[in-house]
Amino acid sequence: MPTIGFETHDHAHCISDCVAAADDLCRKAGLQLTPVRRRVLEILLQEHRALGAYEILDRLREEGLGSQPPVAYRALDFLVKNGLAHKIERLNAFAACAHPGRTHAPVFMICRACNAVAEAHMDPGAGQLEELAQTAGFTIERTVVEAEGLCPNCREKDTV
Repeated sequence: MPTIGFETHDHAHCISDCVAAADDLCRKAGLQLTPVRRRVLEILLQEHRALGAYEILDRLREEGLGSQPPVAYRALDFLVKNGLAHKIERLNAFAACAHPGRTHAPVFMICRACNAVAEAHMDPGAGQLEELAQTAGFTIERTVVEAEGLCPNCREKDTV
């Protein structure tokens, strides 16, 4: 099996599981996972890397699902707002959420060579960050950590 998202896994299975989780989340919340929103989520899941809105729009255009930027941006806004995708600020791009439906503080590991993105999560209420916030009288409501480096595939290529 290939290494995608920094780990070896059944990629088709992860896409179907995430889309099923999105369907379930939307149904329970009374939200519409429209064909365009679903397709944008699938596009984000296909490569386990962050994609810019215009890359997504190009794919939607090729498939006849829209050609104007608002089409992609509205779908991305919906996915981000509802915890199905995240904006990767470092890349000004988007990635599907690896933990849909769970409240978490995402930690993104971004490969500087291939732009692959792996998501992990941490508890923002634990550790040094929480201690610093408490000392300052600050309440953490949302945390996103972005780390840049080399993924296992690119690190292997770098050492060959």
